Amino acid sequence: MHRWTVVVLAALLGTTLSLPAAAQWKWRDQSGRIQYSDTPPPQGVAEKDILLRPGSASLATRAAVSVASAPGPASAASGIVLPAPKVVDAELEAKRKKTEQDAADQKKAEEAKLAATRAENCTRAKAQMRSIDSGVRLSRTNEKGEREFLDDKARAQEANRAREVMTSECK
Repeated sequence: MHRWTVVVLAALLGTTLSLPAAAQWKWRDQSGRIQYSDTPPPQGVAEKDILLRPGSASLATRAAVSVASAPGPASAASGIVLPAPKVVDAELEAKRKKTEQDAADQKKAEEAKLAATRAENCTRAKAQMRSIDSGVRLSRTNEKGEREFLDDKARAQEANRAREVMTSECK
């Protein structure tokens, strides 16, 4: 009976001494080795490589992880390798998804604005081409604010400019 009391007290003492280890970080470094620390991993560690965060799993889960990841004769002899559990921070994942959605919405709005601008430019270039092709006398205002009529050379330049705009904007 005395022997069982010693065993129970030793187990109780071991559990009590291991409680500070419950606030441990566990991650896989760049070379694939498992690292343990009471401070967070360095900035370069990917989110998928962080295996355990303090307070993210119960004491029983941590004990199971440490037993499963500890090399022992039973696991080495059987050849069974247990995968490390993935801990996902739901709040961080939700923020990431919201940021991606906002970026996609902003990109879509910019593309719509660009498409509207191109459509407006195309419409204006087509109207300009119709005016040039109509044969009506065209005029423009010069730097002095005076009206000057387009001759055949200026009319051809305006037609070329309108065609270039139509080529680039009317797709």
